[in-house]
Amino acid sequence: MNGYAGLTALIESAWTEFDSSEADRRDLCLDAVNDVLDTGRLTRNDAERVVERLVTVVLSDVGHAVRESALNAICTASTHYDLPYRLVEPLAAEVDNFEPLLIAYVLTVLGSTHDRAALPIVERFLHHPHSEVRRDASDAATEIHRHRESAPDKTA
Repeated sequence: MNGYAGLTALIESAWTEFDSSEADRRDLCLDAVNDVLDTGRLTRNDAERVVERLVTVVLSDVGHAVRESALNAICTASTHYDLPYRLVEPLAAEVDNFEPLLIAYVLTVLGSTHDRAALPIVERFLHHPHSEVRRDASDAATEIHRHRESAPDKTA
């Protein structure tokens, strides 16, 4: 089994165990997925499929530890892959229902998309009661604006 096949086998094994495990072990399965994403060696398509599944976990699981592990893995993916906004948009649609720690993860991911469509969601949190959420919202807004300013002008 070559290196890439080994990575994808690790992910599949983690998903299989995730689907059959008790809640207290599910976040450990997501740690394995996170470790593979952290290698940055998946193809864009494979990474996006993994993130899509992680988004589903965040939105459907009731366990805080599992949701946090899934969001942490999405953040890891966002540091190694250019995730399109459409992929994480379901998180943006539900972010108001998250506790502050989870909101911070979502804001980080939204900022990493560099997509202006995320800006209205991010800016709503600039006046949040929790300082960490405000800071992450500010960082995300700055990241989106910075990327826009550094992007080549396509009208020239």
